[in-house]
Amino acid sequence: IQFISLFLLSYNTTDPTMASDDIALLAEALSKTHVGYGELSYKGQGLKLDNTESVKELVREIEEYQGLRALRLEGNTVGVEAAQAIAKALECKDQLQVLGGERLEINCLSLGSALMTAGARLRELDLSDNAFGPDGIKGIETLLKSSACHSLQELRLNNCGMGIGGGKILAAALTECHEQSSALGAPLKLKVFQAGRNRLENEGATALALAFQLMGSLEEVHMPQNGINHAGVTALATAMQHNPHLRILNLNDNTFTKRGALAMAQALRHLRTVQVINFGDCLVRSEGAIALSAVLREGLPTLKELNLSFGEITEAAALVLAQAVQDKPHMEKLDLNGNCLGEEGCEALKETMDNMDRADILASLSDDEGEPDEEEDEEVEDEENGKEMKEKGVKDDRESPVKLEPTCHPEILSFLSSLTAETLLKLGDNRTGLIQQHVDVSDPDKVADAFLRISSLYSDDHEVKKAVLETIDILLKKAFSGSSLQTYSFLSTLLVMLGLLKGEGKVKKVQVLPGHLLVLEHAVQQDYFPQDHATLLDTFVAR
Repeated sequence: IQFISLFLLSYNTTDPTMASDDIALLAEALSKTHVGYGELSYKGQGLKLDNTESVKELVREIEEYQGLRALRLEGNTVGVEAAQAIAKALECKDQLQVLGGERLEINCLSLGSALMTAGARLRELDLSDNAFGPDGIKGIETLLKSSACHSLQELRLNNCGMGIGGGKILAAALTECHEQSSALGAPLKLKVFQAGRNRLENEGATALALAFQLMGSLEEVHMPQNGINHAGVTALATAMQHNPHLRILNLNDNTFTKRGALAMAQALRHLRTVQVINFGDCLVRSEGAIALSAVLREGLPTLKELNLSFGEITEAAALVLAQAVQDKPHMEKLDLNGNCLGEEGCEALKETMDNMDRADILASLSDDEGEPDEEEDEEVEDEENGKEMKEKGVKDDRESPVKLEPTCHPEILSFLSSLTAETLLKLGDNRTGLIQQHVDVSDPDKVADAFLRISSLYSDDHEVKKAVLETIDILLKKAFSGSSLQTYSFLSTLLVMLGLLKGEGKVKKVQVLPGHLLVLEHAVQQDYFPQDHATLLDTFVAR
């Protein structure tokens, strides 16, 4: 290749009638062509290959390359006619495993047909940055369903304009590929999936989530900038639980909000090999950050990077996160830039990381948004939540977390209907058992509501004080027997209802009474109340 390059350049200088620019460009490209073990690469050369003539040399190289395993065309522009010529040359390359090419005005049907004709067994397929849209996905649908993709391990389709329709087609093709390959005894084991900037939205993401759940082999999932909100995020979270070898999860620039963040936190509890989490610009917010802190406390042992930048997280929640990564030995980077810490919050976070001797892992905070306004966005959030519930035909019963069942014991029914010290005492010695029966301790909202209602009855009267504290102890002891995520969620809800944390949607705040704080002070001193939970409360109350 070097000889040909020198010859052409020399020839160019002696013959002014030749198309000098074209020959010089071809010579340069040939000199840069990388031929590794089984690989022919024109990657990143900026060639514009429009027609059959422009790829004549490339086609010859493909045809003459014995044992071709990988063809790299990323960073070039390949027109339809040129792509068809390349596809024709690939028809006899039965050892091809890797195909990559962006900005291909590609006839996907021709390409897929060629690979199937060759009997290729693809390991990697990269068609990123091709604006082929849903119709283009239809073009490679047949290929993805064929035996050529039964061995596929890496699929990259970034910035292809798939949309919801394309996402559904892709999901169906992957599902069929898995079913057919499983029937042959060698199921599809896709390891890397990339589909950023495709406007998949909830429907596309949900369809793909079902395929991911079926495969269960994913190690990397990259789906940034797809317009996915909590419904799609929840579907993906469920799918991730079925992929135990997941190492990298990148959902940057989608919209989690509280519900999506809680669902994802629940999924991460089950994953032990995750190394990189990128939920930046996902509106995780403070409640979501607290939920993720719980997961950090009890899991994610191999985590190296956590990106929660630009998520509207406030100072106290950021500090709780910082405390949660203290004992993560492999942690290399914590990115909380662009949140709502304020100048003092940024300094407090830096100080906390420094005191833990982990200042080196904290990313820059240069784009911090400052402390949020007290009432900012609350009305908008309430409107959005109300509209969504109305559209789904869901009755808004969030103001009454403790539901009154028709079969309630008469005394408990009286107590829950009219909370007074007198009705609490009337429950007698079995009050704790009766209340437990009618408060679902797995539901953080119900536990927080019950805690506040019962603790509001606290007084100096010995009998009343004893009844309140005994009831709270039994209630919280059972509630705290669950996972850290469950109990962190309870504390998060409690903080919102006490007005110490800004929450989402319609959460009815209570008037803070002495009993609330005195009973809480009692609870944190009990054996059932973990130290890190007490630290969480202290972090918020102190601010």
